[in-house]
Amino acid sequence: MSISSLELEPLVAIDRLTKRYPAAAGFGKPGAWVNAVNGVSFEIRSGETLGLVGESGCGKSTTGQLLAWLLEPTSGSIRFRGRELTALRGREIREMRKHIQLIFQDPYASLNPRHTIGSILEEPLRVHRIGSRAERRRQAGDMLETVGLDRGCADRYPHELSGGQRQRIGIARALMLRPSFVVADEPVSALDVSVQSQILNLLKELQRRFALTTLFVSHDLNVVQYMSDRVAVMYLGTLVELAPAEALFRGAVHPYTQALISAIPSVRAGERRERIVLRGEVPSPLHPPAGCPFHTRCPQALAECASVTPEWKPVGPDHYARCLLI
Repeated sequence: MSISSLELEPLVAIDRLTKRYPAAAGFGKPGAWVNAVNGVSFEIRSGETLGLVGESGCGKSTTGQLLAWLLEPTSGSIRFRGRELTALRGREIREMRKHIQLIFQDPYASLNPRHTIGSILEEPLRVHRIGSRAERRRQAGDMLETVGLDRGCADRYPHELSGGQRQRIGIARALMLRPSFVVADEPVSALDVSVQSQILNLLKELQRRFALTTLFVSHDLNVVQYMSDRVAVMYLGTLVELAPAEALFRGAVHPYTQALISAIPSVRAGERRERIVLRGEVPSPLHPPAGCPFHTRCPQALAECASVTPEWKPVGPDHYARCLLI
Protein backbone atom coordinates (compact mmCIF):
# COMPACT_ATOMS: atom_id res chain seq x y z
CA MET A 1 0.00 0.00 0.00
CA SER A 2 1.07 3.60 -0.51
CA ILE A 3 0.93 4.68 3.12
CA SER A 4 4.32 5.52 4.60
CA SER A 5 3.80 4.12 8.09
CA LEU A 6 6.98 5.65 9.44
CA GLU A 7 5.44 9.12 9.07
CA LEU A 8 2.17 8.38 10.84
CA GLU A 9 1.21 8.93 14.46
CA PRO A 10 -0.17 5.97 16.44
CA LEU A 11 -3.95 5.88 16.80
CA VAL A 12 -3.87 2.75 18.96
CA ALA A 13 -1.07 1.66 21.29
CA ILE A 14 -0.95 -1.36 23.57
CA ASP A 15 1.73 -1.99 26.16
CA ARG A 16 2.38 -5.34 27.87
CA LEU A 17 -1.20 -6.40 27.21
CA THR A 18 -2.10 -9.67 28.96
CA LYS A 19 -5.25 -11.78 29.05
CA ARG A 20 -5.37 -14.77 31.40
CA TYR A 21 -8.11 -17.36 31.78
CA PRO A 22 -8.50 -19.73 34.74
CA ALA A 23 -8.21 -23.40 33.85
CA ALA A 24 -10.66 -25.70 35.56
CA ALA A 25 -9.20 -27.57 38.52
CA GLY A 26 -9.91 -31.25 38.99
CA PHE A 27 -9.78 -33.77 41.84
CA GLY A 28 -9.02 -31.15 44.45
CA LYS A 29 -6.06 -29.67 42.58
CA PRO A 30 -5.73 -25.87 42.40
CA GLY A 31 -6.55 -24.40 39.02
CA ALA A 32 -3.87 -23.05 36.69
CA TRP A 33 -3.94 -20.00 34.43
CA VAL A 34 -3.79 -19.85 30.65
CA ASN A 35 -2.05 -16.80 29.19
CA ALA A 36 -3.95 -16.33 25.92
CA VAL A 37 -2.13 -13.02 25.36
CA ASN A 38 1.14 -12.59 27.20
CA GLY A 39 2.73 -9.14 27.42
CA VAL A 40 2.04 -7.96 23.84
CA SER A 41 3.07 -4.42 22.85
CA PHE A 42 2.66 -2.61 19.51
CA GLU A 43 1.26 0.55 17.92
CA ILE A 44 -1.14 0.99 15.01
CA ARG A 45 -0.57 4.24 13.18
CA SER A 46 -3.36 6.40 11.91
CA GLY A 47 -4.57 5.27 8.50
CA GLU A 48 -2.57 2.05 8.29
CA THR A 49 -3.49 -1.63 8.30
CA LEU A 50 -1.54 -3.80 10.71
CA GLY A 51 -1.76 -7.50 9.91
CA LEU A 52 -1.68 -9.92 12.85
CA VAL A 53 -0.79 -13.51 11.93
CA GLY A 54 0.01 -16.81 13.58
CA GLU A 55 -1.19 -20.37 13.99
CA SER A 56 -4.61 -21.18 15.44
CA GLY A 57 -4.62 -20.66 19.19
CA CYS A 58 -1.73 -18.18 19.25
CA GLY A 59 -3.89 -15.41 20.72
CA LYS A 60 -4.38 -13.17 17.70
CA SER A 61 -8.21 -13.15 17.83
CA THR A 62 -8.11 -12.56 21.59
CA THR A 63 -5.82 -9.58 20.97
CA GLY A 64 -8.31 -8.19 18.46
CA GLN A 65 -11.22 -8.63 20.87
CA LEU A 66 -9.24 -6.87 23.59
CA LEU A 67 -8.64 -3.90 21.30
CA ALA A 68 -12.33 -3.86 20.35
CA TRP A 69 -13.12 -3.85 24.07
CA LEU A 70 -15.18 -7.05 23.87
CA LEU A 71 -12.80 -8.52 26.47
CA GLU A 72 -11.30 -6.81 29.48
CA PRO A 73 -7.53 -7.30 29.80
CA THR A 74 -6.01 -8.92 32.86
CA SER A 75 -3.22 -6.35 32.83
CA GLY A 76 -1.49 -3.93 30.52
CA SER A 77 -2.43 -0.74 28.70
CA ILE A 78 -4.65 0.05 25.70
CA ARG A 79 -4.46 3.66 24.53
CA PHE A 80 -6.74 5.08 21.85
CA ARG A 81 -5.95 8.60 20.65
CA GLY A 82 -3.80 8.95 23.75
CA ARG A 83 -6.63 7.98 26.10
CA GLU A 84 -6.30 4.96 28.40
CA LEU A 85 -9.23 2.62 27.66
CA THR A 86 -8.68 0.44 30.72
CA ALA A 87 -9.52 3.43 32.94
CA LEU A 88 -12.92 4.08 31.28
CA ARG A 89 -16.16 3.10 32.98
CA GLY A 90 -19.86 3.07 32.16
CA ARG A 91 -20.95 5.84 29.82
CA GLU A 92 -17.35 6.58 28.80
CA ILE A 93 -16.94 3.05 27.42
CA ARG A 94 -20.23 3.33 25.52
CA GLU A 95 -19.12 6.61 23.96
CA MET A 96 -15.75 5.14 22.97
CA ARG A 97 -17.44 2.20 21.21
CA LYS A 98 -18.60 4.57 18.48
CA HIS A 99 -15.00 4.88 17.35
CA ILE A 100 -13.92 1.23 17.61
CA GLN A 101 -15.81 -1.53 15.77
CA LEU A 102 -15.31 -5.22 14.96
CA ILE A 103 -15.91 -7.22 11.78
CA PHE A 104 -16.61 -10.77 12.89
CA GLN A 105 -15.17 -13.90 11.31
CA ASP A 106 -18.38 -15.87 10.81
CA PRO A 107 -20.97 -14.08 8.62
CA TYR A 108 -23.56 -16.70 9.57
CA ALA A 109 -23.33 -16.57 13.38
CA SER A 110 -22.77 -12.82 13.71
CA LEU A 111 -26.17 -11.74 12.33
CA ASN A 112 -29.43 -12.15 14.24
CA PRO A 113 -31.64 -14.44 12.09
CA ARG A 114 -34.83 -12.92 13.57
CA HIS A 115 -34.04 -9.37 12.44
CA THR A 116 -34.18 -7.89 8.96
CA ILE A 117 -31.00 -6.50 7.44
CA GLY A 118 -32.35 -2.98 7.84
CA SER A 119 -32.99 -3.53 11.54
CA ILE A 120 -29.50 -4.98 12.00
CA LEU A 121 -27.87 -1.95 10.39
CA GLU A 122 -30.04 0.54 12.22
CA GLU A 123 -29.41 -1.01 15.65
CA PRO A 124 -26.06 0.74 16.33
CA LEU A 125 -27.74 4.07 15.56
CA ARG A 126 -30.66 3.25 17.86
CA VAL A 127 -28.35 2.22 20.69
CA HIS A 128 -26.45 5.51 20.46
CA ARG A 129 -29.64 7.52 19.81
CA ILE A 130 -28.49 8.90 16.48
CA GLY A 131 -31.07 10.32 14.07
CA SER A 132 -34.79 9.81 13.67
CA ARG A 133 -36.36 6.58 12.45
CA ALA A 134 -36.47 7.89 8.88
CA GLU A 135 -32.88 9.10 9.05
CA ARG A 136 -31.68 5.73 10.36
CA ARG A 137 -33.52 3.96 7.55
CA ARG A 138 -31.90 6.25 5.00
CA GLN A 139 -28.42 5.76 6.45
CA ALA A 140 -28.90 1.98 6.39
CA GLY A 141 -29.85 2.14 2.71
CA ASP A 142 -26.87 4.35 1.93
CA MET A 143 -24.52 1.92 3.66
CA LEU A 144 -25.97 -1.03 1.76
CA GLU A 145 -25.09 0.70 -1.50
CA THR A 146 -21.65 1.57 -0.15
CA VAL A 147 -20.83 -2.13 0.40
CA GLY A 148 -22.19 -3.12 -3.01
CA LEU A 149 -25.72 -4.27 -2.14
CA ASP A 150 -29.15 -3.08 -3.22
CA ARG A 151 -31.27 -1.00 -0.87
CA GLY A 152 -33.96 -3.67 -1.18
CA CYS A 153 -31.81 -5.96 0.98
CA ALA A 154 -32.96 -3.94 4.00
CA ASP A 155 -36.27 -5.87 4.02
CA ARG A 156 -34.64 -9.32 3.74
CA TYR A 157 -33.43 -11.68 6.45
CA PRO A 158 -29.88 -13.07 6.82
CA HIS A 159 -30.87 -16.59 5.69
CA GLU A 160 -31.93 -15.15 2.32
CA LEU A 161 -28.38 -13.96 1.55
CA SER A 162 -25.21 -15.73 0.48
CA GLY A 163 -22.10 -15.91 2.65
CA GLY A 164 -20.42 -13.08 0.77
CA GLN A 165 -23.52 -10.90 1.03
CA ARG A 166 -23.75 -11.58 4.76
CA GLN A 167 -20.15 -10.56 5.25
CA ARG A 168 -20.87 -7.33 3.39
CA ILE A 169 -23.68 -6.77 5.90
CA GLY A 170 -21.23 -7.41 8.74
CA ILE A 171 -18.87 -4.83 7.27
CA ALA A 172 -21.73 -2.36 6.78
CA ARG A 173 -22.84 -2.77 10.38
CA ALA A 174 -19.30 -2.11 11.62
CA LEU A 175 -19.20 1.16 9.63
CA MET A 176 -22.64 2.51 10.56
CA LEU A 177 -21.20 4.66 13.37
CA ARG A 178 -18.33 5.90 11.16
CA PRO A 179 -15.57 4.47 13.39
CA SER A 180 -11.94 5.46 12.98
CA PHE A 181 -10.57 2.06 14.07
CA VAL A 182 -11.80 -1.35 12.90
CA VAL A 183 -10.70 -4.83 14.01
CA ALA A 184 -11.23 -7.30 11.16
CA ASP A 185 -11.11 -10.77 12.73
CA GLU A 186 -10.48 -13.29 9.94
CA PRO A 187 -13.13 -11.56 7.78
CA VAL A 188 -12.71 -13.82 4.72
CA SER A 189 -11.72 -17.21 6.18
CA ALA A 190 -15.30 -18.55 6.05
CA LEU A 191 -15.84 -17.51 2.41
CA ASP A 192 -15.19 -19.15 -0.95
CA VAL A 193 -11.95 -18.12 -2.61
CA SER A 194 -13.80 -16.35 -5.44
CA VAL A 195 -15.72 -14.26 -2.90
CA GLN A 196 -12.66 -13.58 -0.73
CA SER A 197 -11.06 -11.36 -3.36
CA GLN A 198 -14.24 -9.28 -3.69
CA ILE A 199 -14.43 -8.72 0.07
CA LEU A 200 -10.72 -7.89 0.34
CA ASN A 201 -10.97 -5.32 -2.45
CA LEU A 202 -14.07 -3.88 -0.78
CA LEU A 203 -12.21 -3.54 2.53
CA LYS A 204 -9.32 -1.73 0.85
CA GLU A 205 -11.71 0.64 -0.90
CA LEU A 206 -13.62 1.34 2.32
CA GLN A 207 -10.38 1.99 4.17
CA ARG A 208 -9.49 4.70 1.66
CA ARG A 209 -13.00 6.12 1.57
CA PHE A 210 -13.50 6.33 5.35
CA ALA A 211 -9.84 6.87 6.36
CA LEU A 212 -9.93 3.73 8.51
CA THR A 213 -7.19 2.39 10.73
CA THR A 214 -7.37 -1.41 10.78
CA LEU A 215 -6.09 -4.40 12.71
CA PHE A 216 -6.40 -7.25 10.21
CA VAL A 217 -6.31 -10.64 11.95
CA SER A 218 -5.68 -13.67 9.75
CA HIS A 219 -3.79 -16.94 9.43
CA ASP A 220 -3.51 -16.57 5.64
CA LEU A 221 -0.20 -14.89 4.83
CA ASN A 222 -1.14 -14.23 1.20
CA VAL A 223 -4.17 -12.25 2.37
CA VAL A 224 -2.15 -10.42 5.02
CA GLN A 225 0.55 -9.48 2.52
CA TYR A 226 -2.09 -8.02 0.18
CA MET A 227 -3.92 -6.07 2.90
CA SER A 228 -1.26 -4.86 5.32
CA ASP A 229 1.19 -2.02 5.65
CA ARG A 230 2.95 -3.75 8.52
CA VAL A 231 2.72 -7.30 9.86
CA ALA A 232 3.00 -8.60 13.43
CA VAL A 233 3.65 -12.32 13.99
CA MET A 234 2.37 -14.06 17.15
CA TYR A 235 3.39 -17.37 18.68
CA LEU A 236 1.95 -18.82 21.89
CA GLY A 237 0.53 -15.49 23.05
CA THR A 238 3.64 -13.37 22.38
CA LEU A 239 4.90 -11.25 19.50
CA VAL A 240 7.98 -12.69 17.79
CA GLU A 241 8.41 -10.28 14.84
CA LEU A 242 7.02 -6.98 13.59
CA ALA A 243 7.99 -5.30 10.32
CA PRO A 244 6.71 -3.50 7.22
CA ALA A 245 4.98 -6.08 5.04
CA GLU A 246 7.45 -5.84 2.17
CA ALA A 247 10.45 -6.17 4.50
CA LEU A 248 8.94 -9.11 6.37
CA PHE A 249 8.13 -11.19 3.30
CA ARG A 250 11.46 -10.32 1.71
CA GLY A 251 13.69 -10.84 4.75
CA ALA A 252 12.06 -12.33 7.86
CA VAL A 253 14.61 -12.94 10.61
CA HIS A 254 12.70 -15.01 13.18
CA PRO A 255 12.75 -18.78 12.47
CA TYR A 256 9.00 -19.04 13.10
CA THR A 257 8.20 -16.30 10.60
CA GLN A 258 10.57 -17.90 8.10
CA ALA A 259 8.74 -21.23 8.51
CA LEU A 260 5.34 -19.58 7.98
CA ILE A 261 6.49 -17.81 4.82
CA SER A 262 8.09 -20.99 3.47
CA ALA A 263 4.68 -22.68 3.65
CA ILE A 264 3.01 -20.16 1.31
CA PRO A 265 2.10 -22.02 -1.91
CA SER A 266 3.88 -20.69 -4.99
CA VAL A 267 1.71 -19.90 -8.02
CA ARG A 268 4.49 -18.84 -10.37
CA ALA A 269 5.78 -21.36 -12.89
CA GLY A 270 9.26 -22.57 -12.05
CA GLU A 271 9.38 -20.82 -8.68
CA ARG A 272 10.38 -23.05 -5.79
CA ARG A 273 10.49 -22.17 -2.14
CA GLU A 274 12.46 -24.30 0.29
CA ARG A 275 9.97 -25.56 2.85
CA ILE A 276 10.91 -25.31 6.53
CA VAL A 277 9.11 -28.10 8.39
CA LEU A 278 8.65 -27.49 12.11
CA ARG A 279 8.96 -30.49 14.39
CA GLY A 280 6.57 -31.35 17.19
CA GLU A 281 3.37 -29.63 18.25
CA VAL A 282 2.60 -26.19 19.64
CA PRO A 283 3.17 -26.35 23.43
CA SER A 284 0.18 -26.08 25.73
CA PRO A 285 -0.41 -22.52 26.98
CA LEU A 286 -1.10 -24.13 30.36
CA HIS A 287 2.53 -25.19 30.55
CA PRO A 288 4.55 -22.93 28.22
CA PRO A 289 8.25 -23.76 27.85
CA ALA A 290 10.88 -21.76 29.70
CA GLY A 291 13.15 -19.41 27.77
CA CYS A 292 12.08 -18.78 24.19
CA PRO A 293 8.54 -20.14 23.71
CA PHE A 294 9.47 -21.34 20.21
CA HIS A 295 12.65 -23.24 21.10
CA THR A 296 10.93 -26.65 21.35
CA ARG A 297 10.14 -26.52 17.61
CA CYS A 298 12.86 -24.23 16.30
CA PRO A 299 15.24 -25.82 13.74
CA GLN A 300 17.94 -23.28 14.70
CA ALA A 301 17.59 -23.43 18.49
CA LEU A 302 20.66 -22.85 20.64
CA ALA A 303 21.28 -24.44 24.04
CA GLU A 304 20.56 -21.17 25.86
CA CYS A 305 17.18 -20.81 24.11
CA ALA A 306 15.76 -23.26 26.66
CA SER A 307 16.52 -20.95 29.58
CA VAL A 308 16.99 -17.38 28.30
CA THR A 309 13.97 -15.30 27.30
CA PRO A 310 14.90 -13.27 24.19
CA GLU A 311 14.47 -9.51 24.21
CA TRP A 312 12.59 -7.38 21.67
CA LYS A 313 15.34 -6.03 19.38
CA PRO A 314 15.48 -3.71 16.35
CA VAL A 315 16.85 -5.47 13.27
CA GLY A 316 16.14 -2.87 10.58
CA PRO A 317 14.04 0.21 9.78
CA ASP A 318 10.78 -0.27 11.70
CA HIS A 319 11.66 -3.97 11.96
CA TYR A 320 11.78 -5.79 15.33
CA ALA A 321 12.10 -9.41 16.42
CA ARG A 322 12.49 -11.52 19.55
CA CYS A 323 15.23 -14.11 18.99
CA LEU A 324 18.63 -14.98 20.48
CA LEU A 325 20.00 -15.61 16.97
CA ILE A 326 19.84 -11.88 16.22
